[in-house]
Amino acid sequence: MKLEIIELNKSYGEKEVLKNINFTFEEGKIYGLLGRNGAGKTTFFNSINKDIDIESGRFYLDNEYGRNKLETKDIGYVLSTPVVPEFLTGREFLQFFIDINKDKIDSSKTIDDYFTLVQLKPEDQKLLLKDYSHGMKNKMQILINIIANPKIILLDEPLTSLDIVAQEEMKQLLKVLKKDHIIILSTHILELATDLCDEIVILSNKKLEIIPKDDVNIKKYKDKIITMLKEEKDD
Repeated sequence: MKLEIIELNKSYGEKEVLKNINFTFEEGKIYGLLGRNGAGKTTFFNSINKDIDIESGRFYLDNEYGRNKLETKDIGYVLSTPVVPEFLTGREFLQFFIDINKDKIDSSKTIDDYFTLVQLKPEDQKLLLKDYSHGMKNKMQILINIIANPKIILLDEPLTSLDIVAQEEMKQLLKVLKKDHIIILSTHILELATDLCDEIVILSNKKLEIIPKDDVNIKKYKDKIITMLKEEKDD
């Protein structure tokens, strides 16, 4: 399975943010999307998810069913600022989501099975979502996307609000999920990207460029990434 992006262009007024982007993401990998503040990482995600208007661009999903236009149902998007119904408890929210999607999801798993995946304690499941920490809300967002099982998962700074233990748990979960998905993770933490991701993609000067991973000399690899980010030109 592949996600093909063809001739993506996005501007805000006279400011170009994404220019003639052509790129292919492949199943079975976690891609780390790195870029300086304001480089356009969230704009890139919003373009794929059709949350914003773009000047031009085509998105295709190429899998065993052929090459078809990307649809919103194919995409799971975990926002950097979690959006959850705060008037529900965690358990009520998850049960509601399972109920309305029962014809589309894996019926062999129970609600407790899903909570176990993200290590959310029984007492926390009974709390209103408005009382959840930022990290707990992020866990719920990730969990919803696990249940919905979209082909492409976009993660916008998903782990920065989690403590060290929770981060490690989610990293292991993402490594399992990548087998049947295309995962693109936006982060500004270089160590997280180099540790978790199979490929590093730099968004610099309005374009995407992949940096071949050097497992032999990780310091040299990190230095190369930092050098590329420093070369980002100001408009």
